[in-house]
Amino acid sequence: MRVDFTALFRTLADWTDAAERSDGQAGEALLAMTRALVRFDDMVIFAYRDKARPIDLFSTFDADDYHVFVTLYQVGPYLLDPFYHTARAGRAGVFRMRELAPDRFFSSEYYRTYYSQTRLAEELGFFAPVGDGVTVVVSLMRREKTGVFPAAEFALLADAEPFVAAFVRQAWSGLAERFALAGQGRGRRSEPVSAADKVWRKLNLTDREASIIELVLQGHSSESIGLKLDISTGTVKVHRRNVYRKLGISSQIQLLSIYLKNLQA
Repeated sequence: MRVDFTALFRTLADWTDAAERSDGQAGEALLAMTRALVRFDDMVIFAYRDKARPIDLFSTFDADDYHVFVTLYQVGPYLLDPFYHTARAGRAGVFRMRELAPDRFFSSEYYRTYYSQTRLAEELGFFAPVGDGVTVVVSLMRREKTGVFPAAEFALLADAEPFVAAFVRQAWSGLAERFALAGQGRGRRSEPVSAADKVWRKLNLTDREASIIELVLQGHSSESIGLKLDISTGTVKVHRRNVYRKLGISSQIQLLSIYLKNLQA
């Protein structure tokens, strides 16, 4: 598509003149600016910090899609999301989901059970660390009917990434305070405990077993897990069999079912 410079500069002027800038206003401005550059169907903006539940800052979804992309996501599936793990690592830039996903992501039970509900052809994200361990991710989504982002459009977004990152840093400073308020009464801030950690403890898994099973659920193969944890593929398989035996299960779909059930308990 042709870049709509008129819409782009009008949005920049309106944003510069604005006296107050809420999450919604910042999201709408970023939506207008990115839509002036490329075509996409939806946008969602999350803030991530360490193991805390992500904060939804802005989205364009109707009620049904909001339930899938935000409400359901925040219950626990975010813990298996490649975007969440990339944000936690503090990486900056614009990335396609398929660049970040583990080697077995698109055949994993997480993908089949949750992510496939999104009916997306492609998702890409601007990753913008904003300080105090917080990363804001601006996700642009194209549905199956729209198709993936062409290489030329992705290149244009990559060129725009420094501006988007600067915009995000200006629009969403002070998010650490919001995470602190959301986390009051959930234990010491210096030792954050995620919902996943609580599940593994409840299921009586060792730290090594929990690390391996979490990577299995994210979509890593035994070979990929071995490389990440610096252990042999055989050791990974032994731990995996031990966990399955401990939980009385025989498949990844049963594992995911137990995981999601305990996340919501």
